[in-house]
Amino acid sequence: MGDDSEWMKLPLDQKCEHKLWKARLSGYEEALKIFQKIKDEKSPEWSKFLGLIKKFVTDSNAVVQLKGLEAALVYVENAHVAGKTTGEVVSGVVSKVFNQPKAKAKELGIEICLMYIEIEKGEAVQEELLKGLDSKNPKIVVACIETLRKALSEFGSKIILLKPIIKVLPKLFESREKAIRDEAKLIAVEIYRWIRDALRPPLQNINPVQLKELEEEWVKLPTGAPKPARFLRSQQELEAKLEQQQSAGGDAEGGGDDGDEVPQIDAYELLEAVEILSKLPKDFYDKIEAKKWQERKEALEAVEVLVKNPKLEAGDYADLVKALKKVVGKDTNVMLVALAAKCLTGLAVGLRKKFGQYAGHVVPTILEKFKEKKPQVVQALQEAIDAIFLTTTLQNISEDVLAVMDNKNPTIKQQTSLFIARSFRHCTASTLPKSLLKPFCAALLKHINDSAPEVRDAAFEALGTALKVVGEKAVNPFLADVDKLKLDKIKECSEKVELVHGKKAGLAADKKDFKPVPGRAAASGAAGDKDTKDTSAPKAGPLKKAPAAKPGGPPKKGKPAAQGGTGGAGTKSKKAVEAKEVVEPELSIEVCEEKASAVLPATCIQLLDSSNWKERLACMEEFQKAVELMDRTEMPCQALVRMLAKKPGWKETNFQVMQMKLHIVALIAQKGNFSKTSAQIVLDGLVDKIGDVKCGNNAKEAMTAIAEACVLPWTAEQVMSMAFSQKNPKNQSETLNWLSNAIKEFGFSGLNVKAFISNVKTALAATNPAVRTSAITLLGVMYLYVGPSLRMFFEDEKPALLSQIDAEFEKMQGQNPPAPTRGVSKHSASGTDEGEDGDEPDDGGNDAVDLLPRTEISDKITSELVSKIGDKNWKIRKEGLDEVAAIINEAKFIQPNIGELPTALKGRLNDSNKILVQQTLTILQQLAVAMGPNIKQHVKNLGIPIITVLGDSKNNVRSAALATVNAWAEQTGMKEWLEGEDLSEELKKENPFLRQELLGWLAEKLPTLRSTPTDLTLCVPHLYSCLEDRNGDVRKKAQDALPFFMMHLGYEKMAKATGKLKPTSKDQVLAMLEKAKANMPAKPTAPAKATPKPAGGSAPARSQPASAPVEDSVSGTVDSRPDPKKAKALGVSSKTKTAQGKKVPSKTSLKEDEDKSGPIFIVVPNGKEQRMKDEKGLKVLKWNFTTPRDEYIEQLKTQMSSCVAKWLQDEMFHSDFQHHNKALAVMVDHLESEKEGVIGCLDLILKWVTLRFFDTNTSVLMKTLEYLKLLFTLLSDEEYHLTENEASSFIPYLILKVGEPKDVIRKDVRAILNRMCLVYPASKMFPFIMEGTKSKNSKQRAECLEELGCLVESYGMNVCQPTPGKALKEIAIHIGDRDNAVRNAALNTIVTVYNVYGDQVFKLIGALSEKDMSMLEERIKRSAKRPSAAPVKQVEEKPQRTQSISSNTNMLRKGPAEDMSSKLNQARSMSGHPETAQMVRREFQLDLDEIENDNGTVRCEMPELVQHKLDDIFEPVLIPEPKIRAVSPHFDDMHSNTASTINFIISQVASGDINTSIQALTQIDEVLRQEDKAEAMSGHIDQFLIATFMQLRLIYNTHMADEKLEKDEIIKLYSCIIGNMISLFQIESLAREASTGVLKDLMHGLITLMLDSRIEDLEEGQQVVRSVNLLVVKVLEKSDQTNILSALLVLLQDSLLATASSPKFSELVMKCLWRMVRLLPDTINSINLDRILLDIHIFMKVFPKEKLKQCKSEFPIRTLKTLLHTLCKLKGPKILDHLTMIDNKNESELEAHLCRMMKHSMDQTGSKSDKETEKGASRMDEKSSKAKVNDFLAEIFKKIGSKENTKEGLAELYEYKKKYSDADIEPFLKNSSQFFQSYVERGLRVIEMEREGKGRLPTSAGISPQLEVTCVPTATSTVSSLGNTNGEEVGPSVYLERLKILRQRCGLDNTKDERPPLTSLLSKPAVPTVASSTDMLHSKLSQLRESREQQQHSDLDSSQSHSSGPVTSSSSTANIDDLKKRLERIKSSRK
Repeated sequence: MGDDSEWMKLPLDQKCEHKLWKARLSGYEEALKIFQKIKDEKSPEWSKFLGLIKKFVTDSNAVVQLKGLEAALVYVENAHVAGKTTGEVVSGVVSKVFNQPKAKAKELGIEICLMYIEIEKGEAVQEELLKGLDSKNPKIVVACIETLRKALSEFGSKIILLKPIIKVLPKLFESREKAIRDEAKLIAVEIYRWIRDALRPPLQNINPVQLKELEEEWVKLPTGAPKPARFLRSQQELEAKLEQQQSAGGDAEGGGDDGDEVPQIDAYELLEAVEILSKLPKDFYDKIEAKKWQERKEALEAVEVLVKNPKLEAGDYADLVKALKKVVGKDTNVMLVALAAKCLTGLAVGLRKKFGQYAGHVVPTILEKFKEKKPQVVQALQEAIDAIFLTTTLQNISEDVLAVMDNKNPTIKQQTSLFIARSFRHCTASTLPKSLLKPFCAALLKHINDSAPEVRDAAFEALGTALKVVGEKAVNPFLADVDKLKLDKIKECSEKVELVHGKKAGLAADKKDFKPVPGRAAASGAAGDKDTKDTSAPKAGPLKKAPAAKPGGPPKKGKPAAQGGTGGAGTKSKKAVEAKEVVEPELSIEVCEEKASAVLPATCIQLLDSSNWKERLACMEEFQKAVELMDRTEMPCQALVRMLAKKPGWKETNFQVMQMKLHIVALIAQKGNFSKTSAQIVLDGLVDKIGDVKCGNNAKEAMTAIAEACVLPWTAEQVMSMAFSQKNPKNQSETLNWLSNAIKEFGFSGLNVKAFISNVKTALAATNPAVRTSAITLLGVMYLYVGPSLRMFFEDEKPALLSQIDAEFEKMQGQNPPAPTRGVSKHSASGTDEGEDGDEPDDGGNDAVDLLPRTEISDKITSELVSKIGDKNWKIRKEGLDEVAAIINEAKFIQPNIGELPTALKGRLNDSNKILVQQTLTILQQLAVAMGPNIKQHVKNLGIPIITVLGDSKNNVRSAALATVNAWAEQTGMKEWLEGEDLSEELKKENPFLRQELLGWLAEKLPTLRSTPTDLTLCVPHLYSCLEDRNGDVRKKAQDALPFFMMHLGYEKMAKATGKLKPTSKDQVLAMLEKAKANMPAKPTAPAKATPKPAGGSAPARSQPASAPVEDSVSGTVDSRPDPKKAKALGVSSKTKTAQGKKVPSKTSLKEDEDKSGPIFIVVPNGKEQRMKDEKGLKVLKWNFTTPRDEYIEQLKTQMSSCVAKWLQDEMFHSDFQHHNKALAVMVDHLESEKEGVIGCLDLILKWVTLRFFDTNTSVLMKTLEYLKLLFTLLSDEEYHLTENEASSFIPYLILKVGEPKDVIRKDVRAILNRMCLVYPASKMFPFIMEGTKSKNSKQRAECLEELGCLVESYGMNVCQPTPGKALKEIAIHIGDRDNAVRNAALNTIVTVYNVYGDQVFKLIGALSEKDMSMLEERIKRSAKRPSAAPVKQVEEKPQRTQSISSNTNMLRKGPAEDMSSKLNQARSMSGHPETAQMVRREFQLDLDEIENDNGTVRCEMPELVQHKLDDIFEPVLIPEPKIRAVSPHFDDMHSNTASTINFIISQVASGDINTSIQALTQIDEVLRQEDKAEAMSGHIDQFLIATFMQLRLIYNTHMADEKLEKDEIIKLYSCIIGNMISLFQIESLAREASTGVLKDLMHGLITLMLDSRIEDLEEGQQVVRSVNLLVVKVLEKSDQTNILSALLVLLQDSLLATASSPKFSELVMKCLWRMVRLLPDTINSINLDRILLDIHIFMKVFPKEKLKQCKSEFPIRTLKTLLHTLCKLKGPKILDHLTMIDNKNESELEAHLCRMMKHSMDQTGSKSDKETEKGASRMDEKSSKAKVNDFLAEIFKKIGSKENTKEGLAELYEYKKKYSDADIEPFLKNSSQFFQSYVERGLRVIEMEREGKGRLPTSAGISPQLEVTCVPTATSTVSSLGNTNGEEVGPSVYLERLKILRQRCGLDNTKDERPPLTSLLSKPAVPTVASSTDMLHSKLSQLRESREQQQHSDLDSSQSHSSGPVTSSSSTANIDDLKKRLERIKSSRK
């Protein structure tokens, strides 16, 4: 126990970390006691344990761990600092507690997690638990799910975010572990309890059985809304209050909570967005315009399928919407209209709010299309417009809807009213304010009197819905004049309406199942149930993206924004419909007298027209008394005024009588229900007397009274027109004066500015000065309301007048329009709340602008103008912009429809020419003023891009942008800007200028607003990141803006949003929030009535009551009134802006001078190690992405800030690519001088470089690659090794660039990959490159496969990771790739491995498809290279640079730029064809390299080198000494000794050095020109042709592009090549040796050369092209006809498939084919038809007729038809017997096509003979009749069948077939056994060989021609036998025959003097794979090595392997033992 006592003395913290478990147990127990004792949760004691809690829960001893968990739980529950430990403790619980067998431990673990959630750490806990779901231990997964389930059950879906859990659910359901699946089921049930059906879509793809089980469980759940059982700390006080209350009010509030709770998650939110724009058919926009409706239908159907995706990714859908809109509006086919409407519905549903910007364009079109009668069209249009409505607000589309309401078509009227009714259902009292309701009611009231019953019903329904939504109190003022019957009908409709919102919110949403709008329902449900304040919380969350959930908060809030939208439409109706307008028919004079006599004394009426003025006066007095005593309802106003107007009426001469008369008119107007009819009777008289000195005032009073009764706008219009239709100037000036006063008294609401302006202009032109003065005064009053825009109408007045007007305006400057004193009380319900009242004048203000005469300019915005604005030439762009400015200037005020202009101007905002950007901004400012509040609809598509310009680096551009944004905001108000995610997206951009300008702007605007959209919360996270921005100005602006954000969002919301920040940041931000809370201004209250427009902008930061309407009002310019000139100049109205504008640049320039001198990389000790630890511990994001997201860039910035110079970092992360180039240049300069710094920051540098790989700018990419080359050179010099972290975050991105289309880039990337092998092991590189082969980019796949081949060749098999087998299987998959380059690369790579590894390769690859295997075997045959045991350069794995010690030191020569000229580079130096050098013996490989780089200096040393090596290699074997000669053009006659010399010369033809190549060509030419010597070339033809076109390719790709090379040199080389070829192709025996693959590539090279435009520019270019022409003709005529025809077909197929190939190329190939067709009649018998038909079959398979018809040219299909037609004509029905090589004839239309042709020709000749006869004997001699022939053949077959006469029979058959080459022996063979058939076939072959020693057999119709030589020694085939189709053994005689031929060919059989021709059947398989002949070059070049010795063992020759080209004399590369083995096999097979 001694040691016990020791630890007992230790302090508590040491006990807790002691290695003895007892000590720890004791420590934990002690800690538990301490925790229970501490009462104060903020006690400093808690902090001491912060670092230990994780150890408590992760203890390795189970007993101790239990105690630790208990202590930890108490700690978390009570310590205020516990939140800091969340991440580490929960991660410890997940990894170390959840896997414990003890249930108690698990319970405590879960309890700890829940406790953390309770202390507000839910997100961190959830994050750790979700990570736990990826654990491999099922126990952990189960426990994590259980914890999440319990948390959800207890805390509810508000606290536990469901989206991430739902995302992983399907994966959990697929788990193998039952426990996990069961737990997943439980959590799915729990989630369903909270969100109900929103869970269905994400789970629709799980196993149906599981889904069914879930459904069953779901049904059992209670239907009531769930409530959380446990609350967060912050909510617990509230919970306690709730419990205390338990009263009705409490319940209501609880109910409210439920309302918030249930629709927390919208199913839409849980779906993944799908990107569809890229998936549109390429020809969509052409098809949709097509004339044929079927094509348009196809296009629409394609879209319909795409838009069925329930959630679409945001993008630029403008063009698509435009196309669909055009179909809906203009298409004559109604079916397509319905289809387009469906597509629009899909778009609107899938995009939701993001579709809002297009809604305005589409709505009018759809509404007008309702004229269609067809039900399905109407239904589709209804669905479309309803879906579109949900993406926008009624406000935004009100104008369009109201405009359609006046349409004459009743169907349109009906459907529009129904749409309005449906739209109202989605509104609430707050989103349907009075200003919006008024114009709608006015329009609908017209409809309820419509003649069509359906229109009336629809209008009733709409009005009923409005009544239901906003209540009677709000609607009744508009229904004052509706008779009772109609009113009842409206009320009846209102009772039937079921709203989407309202008290039964949930229920209504359920019923409207097809259109779930859970988010919307929530808001209103809550609003209905309790105080609106509470709704703000849920709105921020789920409502954020709900489609049209823009409730705009409580009713008062919605108002200001409402006005602008309705302006134009609203005002049209304002004149007509005022609340209490009296409509009265005109009465006749008799009726009037009757009515008047009923209320007036009889004397009064009699004395009205008395001639005595006194009597008249007395009469008036009586009249007045009677009127004063009359009751309003009884007063017959019209009758009374008629009496007053009775003679003498207004011609009254006595002024006293007149005054009384006028006074009585005023009284009647005030006291009675005065109608416009009555007014019209008197107004004329009043205007006549207004200028009267004595009666003028009375006239004015009467007018004012009438204006009050009949609304000012109408009265004023009447009065003005009357005044200006008479000549009396006094009347005119007084009328104007009266109007000036009236406007002040009544306000400006509803006045028709247009009419006034024309009258005012007339007045200004008057000769009478009084009239002019009055007009100017009136303008001054109007200015108060309309603002500066008024002046624009008078700019063309005379300067003197204009200066007077300006002086008047100046007087008014700064004054506020007085509140209206008249016309208010009567017409607004007395109960309107203060907010609405305060807004009323604004209504007027807005209307003022909307009544300005607006011009339609959309017709002037032509497509020519738009294309001008987007032109490449900046001058033309400028012209376009000038034109636009002129159009807007001319129009003054414009209508909102401006066509394509927004898109065009948006493009110019990011113009590279800053002057144009500024000009565009000026135009946009003009546009805002000209369009007025209607500019709102362009905020999203034009306004937000202006904000982006605030990020410009130039100060003047920024200030122009700010001025523009302010000009816009004046017109639109702020709501439009703050709605949606656009503003937050801008703030997210890490541009310091943008951030500081935008925050400054918000800080100025936010304080003036009374409410903001909930979307403002989206800006908060970015505001927080700005608080920590590197740029001081951004931080300052963010701090300035903070209080204003808080003013609108509240401290709680802001504090809650800090939850996602890092702990350090969070504390700082919270401190700032506390500080801001103290400075938080109060929200501006509703303005007092007297001052509806305080100058809000003058002091935005103070909390003075500034009205929201400032933003909305027209005269928003008030903002800058304190100093308008300054504001205009700078576009800023607060002084801080100006100061900052100047400050920023000076500050940076200062910094630049200081900083740039120091080091750019700061060495931070252990910085890199720490970063790696962070990444491993998942503290930072792992560098792994498909495209870099902002958080990665942000993280890299943060990491770099400590170790990269600040100024460099600014350059590196600048938004402009030129700065990246600067940064790279600096990094290159500092590379050598700051090695340590570079290596210290290497991980960050490489990560930054990967970001550059995603840039689209080529110059940056090139510079980056240049830097990387230098960087890796440096690293290898420093012997640095890349860490895993560096490699994994860099190599995958570098490999992406291997697939770049540009050659230069690929070349650089390859160079970098080579260098990387020096600093990172090749075996580790291998898996990365292997991953690259899985790319979709075929270039990348091909390059990666090549790279793998080079790695294997350079480093041996042990680089293949994880195992050679797996790696090779992966590579082999690509043999079947659809891309030719990829197939070749894969084949070459495996061949490389074969050369290293031998036959083992086949075992490693495993099973391949037959086709792939045959391609591979073919390629290995061609490479014909002996597998060596291991590569020469098999180096150890660690990539040290000591590799150069290996035998080939010169392989690793370091050139100046190339660090390691590895295999890869040599391989590539051969004109981009990797295969060329890869499989060549190393000596030659090197020398080719030397030749290319060192201009042929090594040429002469060659022969000795070879001799030396060969002697070494072959020492043990007895081989005759080879004779070596110096290279000379004089060949020995003996062919066998010259082979090696020829090989060597041919190898030089492909040299990179022009002179070397020309010398070699001259030597060969000499040989070819001498007939006796030419034969020496036999067997080398393919090799020579390959070398030649390699050289052609080299010239084309490299030499022609080389500026330094003399073009004469190139012409000379071309002449040599072409001359040589012509010589060669004149010798028919040699020309026929060229194989198909080689001919194909040769023709490719020649045609490419003919099309090379660079040649034509040279002097002798034309001559070269003519020579090539001649050569092509020679090739076509002299080559083997089968081969060339086959080659041309394959070439045509490739050229048509290749997208890059030019149509001219295909055309020339077809011309060659036509020439071949012309030659066919002469050559048909020498052609192997079966092979040609196989090629045609393959061609038709790849290009079926339909596909060919789609080609732009009709030539391909005609060429093919001509070829087939000619063959048919020449061969007749026999042609059908030549389809034997085609395995599956149904794959192409070939057979059908031939049959059709045959039928056609037979029909024409009238031959009806049966087909068999036709087949058998069509071409036979006429004399031998059918019967005779049959007898003759029967005789022969009898002989063959008998034992004795077999040979004789075969000989006869041979003779017979020779004589009748067309004879058909098929019928005789058909019935015999398989064995007999093959016997006959073999016999005929043997006879042919004996007689002619010639291999070419015209394959006859009965005999299957698939004669192949299997010669690859594979593990599977043991007997190398003649591949017979029947798979039987072949008799020994055949081998003897082959041996004979081989011997004589190789000169061993000296009995024969003459050499037989080489075109032996055996050396050519009948169906060669047409592979690129470059592959053959490997075999040829590799043969150079052995070509000096002749193998003279005849027995070896017998089993020599054959390549597909002509076999070169005994240059077999198979190793000798192998040959011996094969010979043994052959011998054994003879037995």
